[in-house]
Amino acid sequence: MVTGAIFADLGNDVIGVDIDRSRVDSLNAGDCPIHEPRLPELLKRNLKEGRLTFATSIPEAVSTSEIIFICVGTPPAEDGGTDLSQVETAATGIAHAVNGYKIIVNKSTVPVGTGDFVRDVIEKNGVAAKDFDVVCNPEFLREGQAVRDTLQPDRIVIGSSSETAAKTVELLYQALGAPCIITDTQSAELIKYASNAFLATKITFINAVANLCEQTQADIREVVKGVGADSRIGPAFLGAGLGYGGSCFPKDVDALLHASRRLGAEMPILEAVRAENDSRVPRFIQRIIGRLGTKNRLPLEGTTIGVLGLSFKPDTDDMREAKSIEICHALRETGARLRAYDPIATTNARRIIGDDGIEYCQNPYEAAKGASGIVIVTEWREFIQLNLNRLKSEMVEPIIFDGRNVYSSEQVTDAGFEYFSIGKIPSKPKP
Repeated sequence: MVTGAIFADLGNDVIGVDIDRSRVDSLNAGDCPIHEPRLPELLKRNLKEGRLTFATSIPEAVSTSEIIFICVGTPPAEDGGTDLSQVETAATGIAHAVNGYKIIVNKSTVPVGTGDFVRDVIEKNGVAAKDFDVVCNPEFLREGQAVRDTLQPDRIVIGSSSETAAKTVELLYQALGAPCIITDTQSAELIKYASNAFLATKITFINAVANLCEQTQADIREVVKGVGADSRIGPAFLGAGLGYGGSCFPKDVDALLHASRRLGAEMPILEAVRAENDSRVPRFIQRIIGRLGTKNRLPLEGTTIGVLGLSFKPDTDDMREAKSIEICHALRETGARLRAYDPIATTNARRIIGDDGIEYCQNPYEAAKGASGIVIVTEWREFIQLNLNRLKSEMVEPIIFDGRNVYSSEQVTDAGFEYFSIGKIPSKPKP
């Protein structure tokens, strides 16, 4: 959606193809199906100008296009690898519609060798090698900031065995003024996985350091400030919290691990990254039980807990691998009753988490009503601006378990809260 809208906004004619007729009709009517800042405006503007349309017909789109982007899902396969069935289906559909030379671009995150796979699929469906080239052009967009990241990318990666095809794709991005890295297909495919795995490792490392801080008088925020000031390291992705989630990092770490085993170049460092990340929520739940739990069979039985934030990150309604799913399930298993609020993702969350033992609320203060503790799962900006005195007045016990370090200890303890954050010993309320 974002890539197509931006290409149209740069003056290109773009056709977006989806197999879901209702979604296509909705898009052509100007209705944006996802929550992404600035995207609705881009969609409506380019629909109005006639540069962007949507269809269900692959032949219609392919026959009138010079460049075709494959942007389908690549979910995990049962063996831990990557399921390329949607890529294969798309490539087959493209092959049946080729009516002249085409450049076919893998935009999806795909394992090394997928470019050759796509080429084989198209040739097996009767297209001559001279009539197409395959390019790998991975995306590096963050949900909630996808439009900004598309318009102001750190780099554009283009991998192909054809210099002509690579240069043609480079021209699409010329107006953005971003540096282009033109390389072979296999290197481009690996750049995407290596980038995400490295960022996941960086997040995991600082979370492991936070564990040390919780056993000492150290403050993870001060540690991060000192570490991140080193130009060789930088401050990005050093936010201690509940671990990485979302649609990319968990899947891509697993896919790279699978590929490394298959190719006999194992990466035990990523095994450790995954294990540490998997331990984040259980560790957090134990801190909650340690403070609020009883000796009953279910340690939080009869306890009401407010949950603030359900999406996997701010500014998106995406619930894929959201930490709220794991946290809500774990708390309900301990007997807790939950009152949850999210500015955007409630509908998606209700479908995934369910209604059993959880009430979805209209605002943070309603979620705090009768609660013995508030759990902050997603760092939405509106939570930073909460009226803490009002929040406290709704609660049975003024305790905050902050999984994203939204507040400073002084800010919450001055308001009379007991405060459990990540990477710091608990703080008592000021008398």
